[in-house]
Parts: sequence; structure tokens; C-alpha cells
Amino acid sequence: MKRVLITGAGSYIGMHIAQKLAGAYDVRELDVQKPFAAADFAGYDAVVHVAGIAHRKETAENTHLYRKVNCDLAVEIAKMARDAGVRQFVFFSSMSVYGMVTGRITADTQPNPNTHYGVSKWEAEQQLKKLASDDFRIATLRPPMIYGRGCRGNYPRLSALARSLPVFPKVNNERSMLYIGTLCDFVEKLLESGKGGLYFPQNREYVNTAELVRCIAGCHGKKLLVIPGFGWLISMAASRVSVAGKVFGTLTYDQRMSAEMRDANELSFDKTIRLTEVGE
Repeated sequence: MKRVLITGAGSYIGMHIAQKLAGAYDVRELDVQKPFAAADFAGYDAVVHVAGIAHRKETAENTHLYRKVNCDLAVEIAKMARDAGVRQFVFFSSMSVYGMVTGRITADTQPNPNTHYGVSKWEAEQQLKKLASDDFRIATLRPPMIYGRGCRGNYPRLSALARSLPVFPKVNNERSMLYIGTLCDFVEKLLESGKGGLYFPQNREYVNTAELVRCIAGCHGKKLLVIPGFGWLISMAASRVSVAGKVFGTLTYDQRMSAEMRDANELSFDKTIRLTEVGE
């Protein structure tokens, strides 16, 4: 049985991965907010590094904190894991390394981060890449927005709107999103493979914001009226205002980037929203 260490005990992603792997793997979690040493990594086949900071207001004063936690800590742990004989290191980066609020990301799109979070993840990717070898494989994931029951970040805010608003503007956008269960299925396959490389897990279906909001409302027995006619105004706002872009703009990965290790039995989008909203 493979032994897997998840660094970031109690984190949303780490907790779900641990639950997914339980039984098939010997899984342990490491709280990196407490002192740790190289000996903590001995005997493991893989380390899944999910520890990091996000979803907090960025200021000039906390730039160093993002770098310290999202970059320096990741590299320190990777070096300890490598020296302890771990064969695979899975690093959670982010779509934010591209620095895009709207647009379509292809295999040729180059990272250009413009936030503390994105910069720190991109710096970590570059330093980790230098540690990779045939004996120490680095697998980097750049997921889009992750959602699921109890998730944090932008999804809960959108869910709250869907449950409170009587109407919502119709918009013809597309968003790449990733259900937590789909992510866990991907990570399990990645650990089975033992591979390194760069990966872009996402749902098989792009998400339209208006349909997402209507689906959320429906899970709570509420009928939401979606009103057309505001497309031009929304498109203009999405291209100029960051918050509007995150809600109404198009931001996707080319689906061909996500074909590797995709589960053929992936849940439908509607099913994942119901599981997220009401747990059934």
C-alpha cells in the first residue's frame, strides 16, 4: 500500500483528498504551522502539498507573507521530501498564474501573474521545477475555481446571491470550474501513475454564470428569473472591472489541456451543484 503525506492538515482540499484516498492508501496529514523536520517525510511514496494562503485582502505589507507561505514553504518541504527519498511531489498551483480575469487559456498561453497570490504560486513553480528528476517527480496542478460543499472563496458569495436575488441578468459567458470530487478523482489517478508534469484539471463542462445561479436557486426550491438584454453592459463591465470579470466574463482552459487522467464517469455539472448546495 502506497503511503501519502498531505501537507496542510485541516485544509479544505487536503481533507477531501484524504477522505478519497482512505482505505486504498496509507494517508497521513502534516500540520505545517507547527515545527516539522526531514524525518517527518521518511517512508512516504508521495507528498501532496496543499498548504498555502489565499482569499485574503492583498496589501503591500503582506507581499512577503504570500511568498513565504506559498513559495518558500513549498520549496522547503519539497527539498525535505526529496532528501527523505519521496518519489513524487504534488504541488497545488493555480489558474491565477496567468494573471487573466477574462480570456481563453491554451497550451501556448504563458504565465503573467499580477497578484501576490499568483506571483507567489508562479515563483514556487519555477523553483520546484529545478528540483525535479527521474527520482523525484514534480506534478504541478493549475486548477480553476474549486467548489464543493463547505468550500471557501468566490463560490459561496455567488451561492448567497442566487438564494437572495429574485432576478439575474442573462449572460453568454463560459467559466472553467472544478468540483472537489472531480479533483480528488484526478489526484488519485495521478498518485497511481507516479508521474510528474503540468496538469489542468477542470470539469468536462464549461459553466455559464446565469445557468449556475439558476441551478443553485433551484436546489433550494426557488425559481430565479433570468433577464436578457444586458449583455452589452455586462461585457463592457467584465472587461474593465475585476469583480465583474470574475462573475460575468469568460475565463476557460482549452478542454484538450485537461484530457489526461480524466474520469470517464465524471458527475454532471447539475449533480455537482446539488451535492454542493444540499449534499444529496
